[in-house]
Amino acid sequence: MKDSYSTNPNEETDTMEDKFRDILDRDEMILWSGTPNFKTYMLSGVPFLVCGMLWGLLDLGFIMAIAFIGTPGPAETGPLLFFIVPFFALHLFPCWGSVVYMFWLWLSHKNVFYAFSNKRILLRSGVFGTDYQIIDYDKIRDIQVNVGPMEKLCGVGSILFNTGDVGHKGRPRLKRFYGIENPYDVFRQLKEVSVDVKTDWNYPNANRPEANPGYRTEYRPKEK
Repeated sequence: MKDSYSTNPNEETDTMEDKFRDILDRDEMILWSGTPNFKTYMLSGVPFLVCGMLWGLLDLGFIMAIAFIGTPGPAETGPLLFFIVPFFALHLFPCWGSVVYMFWLWLSHKNVFYAFSNKRILLRSGVFGTDYQIIDYDKIRDIQVNVGPMEKLCGVGSILFNTGDVGHKGRPRLKRFYGIENPYDVFRQLKEVSVDVKTDWNYPNANRPEANPGYRTEYRPKEK
C-alpha cells in the first residue's frame, strides 16, 4: 500500500492524480492518497464466507438426507428434480454468494483508491467500470478513526465520515477509507485540512483582505 502527503502537486502525487484525473478540478491538488491494505480488504469478506459455508453444510445435510431416503421411480424423478434443483440453487445463495463476494473483493482491490484534496474527499472503486464518490468538506458532520481487531493485526485502520445520510432504519450511512496505513496520522491531517478549508469557505467575503479575496483562493497547508 502506498500513501502520500505533499504540498507540491508535482511530488509523488502525480501517479495518484492520474487515478482521479477524470473528476479533478483544474485548480485541485491531491494532498493525501492511499489504497486499502490487501490482506485487510480480503479479510472483510471472511465473516460472510464463514456464514455461507455453514449454510452450505446445512443444505448439504438436507440433500444427503433426501438421497438417503431413496430415489423415486422415473415417473416421479423429473417433476421432483424440476422443483428441488431450483430450490436448492436459490437456497444455497449464502454459500455460493459468499464465494462470489470474495472473488469480487479480489478483483476490485486494484481499483480502490482514496484521497483528499484541497477541495474535497475522493473515493474510487469498481470492478468492470470505475465509480467515483466525492464528499465536499462542508457536508462532513463528523470524522472518526477506527481500528478493528483484524485491522490491528495488519497495522492499519479506517477513517469514517458522517455526512448526515441515513438508511431506512435511521442509522447513519458512513463513508470510509478502509484499511489504510498510518490511520491516526491521516486522521489528523484530514481534520486539519477540513477545518481550514471550511473556515476559508465560511469566512465573510466582505471582510477578507485583498490578498485573500473570496472563496476562490488557493489552499496551502502548513509546512510540516
